[in-house]
Amino acid sequence: MAIQNDDSSNTIPYLFALAARLEGEGQYNNAKLARSAAEAISRRAAFNIKLPSGKSTLADELYKAIDVVSNFDVSSDLTDALKLGADAMVEGRLPLINESPHPYVCRTCGHVVLKEPSVNCPVCNVRPQTFKRFLPVYWLDALDPFNVLERLRQTPQDVAALMEGLTEEDMNQVPEDGGWNIRNAISHLRDAQGVMEFRINLMIDQDNPKLESKAVFEWAAREEDRPPTTEEIYKTYYDSRQKVLTKLESLPLRNWWRTGEHEEFGTLTIKQQASYFASHELTHFPQIESLINHFK
Repeated sequence: MAIQNDDSSNTIPYLFALAARLEGEGQYNNAKLARSAAEAISRRAAFNIKLPSGKSTLADELYKAIDVVSNFDVSSDLTDALKLGADAMVEGRLPLINESPHPYVCRTCGHVVLKEPSVNCPVCNVRPQTFKRFLPVYWLDALDPFNVLERLRQTPQDVAALMEGLTEEDMNQVPEDGGWNIRNAISHLRDAQGVMEFRINLMIDQDNPKLESKAVFEWAAREEDRPPTTEEIYKTYYDSRQKVLTKLESLPLRNWWRTGEHEEFGTLTIKQQASYFASHELTHFPQIESLINHFK
């Protein structure tokens, strides 16, 4: 296969094909490097694409993407699910797990199914256990309990260090792009922490409870019932975190696998839910650091 040095549309499939052939020859480390190159090229190309923001505009983009995906030999179940997701955005809500099940993609030929496969791939006959599951966010890849606790302990300290020396005026300054200010970001961490505390308590106290989907991102700019200062918002976040840590530290190891049924993400364990929030927080550090650097 001839490929162009700067043609990512051909290079990425070529690298995946090369990785599969290398793996077939037992060259697992070389295969992983080829796959990582394909991932890096894909991510870099995506990073440089500038898409508009706003739910209605992104819904339009998603409809366009469905048309593009439909031109390839991809399961109609996947495009149907994409349409349901776009429709949900237009309706101003999040698509739930019954509308957007977790996709499973055959690692060999790319065949897609929207439920955990129980039979061999109908295209290439590989075993169902080899399919790759796609979760909504990588944060649901559960950390071990020790690492979860370490992250949950450390993050409030890191947030406090970022806030040190900032005035309330600094933390309320709206960035040029009109996005969140530092107060909004700290409020979001507090809100997410409150959701985590509620869900973990529920999963400990009840067998497989229903976990309602919450549009936490939309709460960040709301000022109703917020403390007057960002320092007080942080204190609420910190105090709630200590309660959760105390509860998780005393939780028997087997209970980390207690489950709940999340409306948006499906069946989750306490381990996954705690990992989700522990990892999610780190995604907001570049945002806060960028806002702080604006003052310097």
